[in-house]
Amino acid sequence: MLSSKIHSGMRIVKLILGVESSCDETGIALYHSERGLLAHTLHSQIALHNEYGGVVPELASRDHVRYALPLIRSVLQKADCSLKDVDAIAYTQGPGLSGALLVGASVACALAYTLDIPTIGVHHLEGHLLSPLLSRPAPEFPFVALLVSGGHTQLMQVDGVGRYTLLGESVDDAAGEAFDKSAKILGLDYPGGALLAKLAQNGTPGRFKLPRPMLHSGDLDFSFSGLKTAVLTLAQQHELTDQTRADIAHAAQEAIVDVLATKALSALGQTGLDQLVVAGGVGANRLLRSRLSEKIGKRGGKVFYPDLEFCTDNGAMIAFAGAMRLQQQAAQPGYRFNVKPRWDLRELNYAD
Repeated sequence: MLSSKIHSGMRIVKLILGVESSCDETGIALYHSERGLLAHTLHSQIALHNEYGGVVPELASRDHVRYALPLIRSVLQKADCSLKDVDAIAYTQGPGLSGALLVGASVACALAYTLDIPTIGVHHLEGHLLSPLLSRPAPEFPFVALLVSGGHTQLMQVDGVGRYTLLGESVDDAAGEAFDKSAKILGLDYPGGALLAKLAQNGTPGRFKLPRPMLHSGDLDFSFSGLKTAVLTLAQQHELTDQTRADIAHAAQEAIVDVLATKALSALGQTGLDQLVVAGGVGANRLLRSRLSEKIGKRGGKVFYPDLEFCTDNGAMIAFAGAMRLQQQAAQPGYRFNVKPRWDLRELNYAD
């Protein structure tokens, strides 16, 4: 049971409203500590930003303003609840776009002030990190987590909620950036990662060989900027017919997945653990999933993924992470807030 002290009284916290607004998706969810996820909804801004080839921060912030309250009303209706039933509100405090974060934080804290309930600022990556716990079967602590998103590629040892040890991370571009930038070079729409993976299915294996940066570096760090440059060089050296584009996409995906899988296996070996959790948008990549499941399965280990709908940014992971943190009585006592566009996951020190 979740509990949190408010003012001079005690309120039992069971129903948590989650608000995610870190970048270009507005996610809202309701999570119940005993009944699980009750409802969630997501508004994507892909169409809004597509013509610009990337996220425009000011447009993203305005779109969050436009959709936050209607989505909250929609989720409450789906769950057959009212605002008065909500016991706490979790919101993404960072990292992310400052304007987008401010929209979610201000909406969450204003509602919480009106309802006289606590708020909890959630680290966006922690939401991704814990999202596989929403699925069944769920991993048990401790495990190794591979966080792969548009802006982050990290390997973490997770000993419990709030107990994270960084094992390795990207020293430049993240895996998601490598997918998206390679897709842009090949003339694919934004966001291009999923489109590149689809195009790669028609590629000719072995026609092109791209580098695997830091594959044998002896540590668990990553680097993908050189791979992006290699893709650009290939694209400039060849006439980009449909087949050539597919062949380059195939080579790019193979290189990225090879590095991620090899480093993840090394992390399991170094920690002596046999459970791997994969989270973040790149975790939806089918080749990565099949490669990891095959290799780790042969070692007698297990791989856990969030459901596909929870791989990208979403409110469910924020509501759930907020619930886990409220178990540790980490609620914000007041309604003043600040957002953290840059926020190292290692700065979370609320665990027992």
